[in-house]
Amino acid sequence: MTTKIITSAVIMSPRKRPLVPVKSRRKEAEEYFPFNYLPVECQLHVLSFLNEVDKCSCALVCLSWSCLVRSWKLWRVADYSRRGVFHLGQEGLLVSNREFERWKSWVHHYTHHLISRRASLLTLKASFDLGDHCNKWGELLGHLLDNVHCRDLSHLDLNWTFTLLEPLDLKVNSSSSSHQDSITKMDQVTSFQELLTKLTHSCPRISKMRLHFDWSDLSVSLLTQFQQLRVLELKYFWVFKGVNPSTLQNLTKSLPNLKSLTLQILVPLRNLGISYTLESQSLEFLDVSPSRGLVFSCLKLPALRELRAKKIVRGITLDRRTRLRIQRRWPCLYHVLREGTPKLQALNNERLLSTWRGETYGELSTILEQSCYCVQHLDSWLW
Repeated sequence: MTTKIITSAVIMSPRKRPLVPVKSRRKEAEEYFPFNYLPVECQLHVLSFLNEVDKCSCALVCLSWSCLVRSWKLWRVADYSRRGVFHLGQEGLLVSNREFERWKSWVHHYTHHLISRRASLLTLKASFDLGDHCNKWGELLGHLLDNVHCRDLSHLDLNWTFTLLEPLDLKVNSSSSSHQDSITKMDQVTSFQELLTKLTHSCPRISKMRLHFDWSDLSVSLLTQFQQLRVLELKYFWVFKGVNPSTLQNLTKSLPNLKSLTLQILVPLRNLGISYTLESQSLEFLDVSPSRGLVFSCLKLPALRELRAKKIVRGITLDRRTRLRIQRRWPCLYHVLREGTPKLQALNNERLLSTWRGETYGELSTILEQSCYCVQHLDSWLW
């Protein structure tokens, strides 16, 4: 008689899986979008809507996604002005040296990352003190522009007077004398002009620009080489630095495609009484409300549709004779607008009627009191 040995594995019946209807299995499979079956261009387009942190997270999903994220088409923005995970959305921060070193390390890693991805930049945002010879921020930006594709760069937002997250104790030992401040300012201007020269050769297609400006002849001549500029915002660089009226006029005349212009000009006290002329055949929007002491004697803006201007009192007490002598040099803003802006439709966010030119002041009287420096609309000794 043969003895049959039956193992326990044979005795125990395998665990049966519950039967799932075919319709349910099809429905479950349809819940997953077949992303990998899309064309590569479509996949890149979907991933382009993610921020930089999410793109790096996607690179960890699988090998195919990692290859997609490495594409230069996904790296079109170089944003050095963001604070990363340190202090998002906060202004006027006081940070320690340790935090600043962490942020500086992130800046260098971020630059290496963009270069290694062969980024094709459309937007560049940065806030660096270009006069800082220790950290050499100007060389860092120049190195970035030399090693990425930036021919199609269209948006530049640059603050070259201030380094983000720089601790105050780094400047404790610096001299506060006016002579030392002048040297520092000149170093900043020189580095800015070197970077602007590089931008004219590497990024000639910039159409939107926002930066601090020193209004020197060299800087103006460099800025006028960006013939594709459509939106321009210029902030003041130094409160003691005046702007020559002919310089401002030549700048606007030399930019044939300029549509929007925002100016922040702080006229020094020694230039009190100077008036300016603006001339442009293409300008449609002009905002000089951030400026102080900027008075127009003539506007030749046939395409202008909206103007924003604000009269800012300086807090200076003048005797009546001095005030009248200065104010008599300035025409009323109403006459300047009536003669030089035939298509003007809005003033200080107020919609104008089509008949506003036919009246002496009419509906503009209240607005002019807020924006005009002439004798009729500024009867005060306090400036």
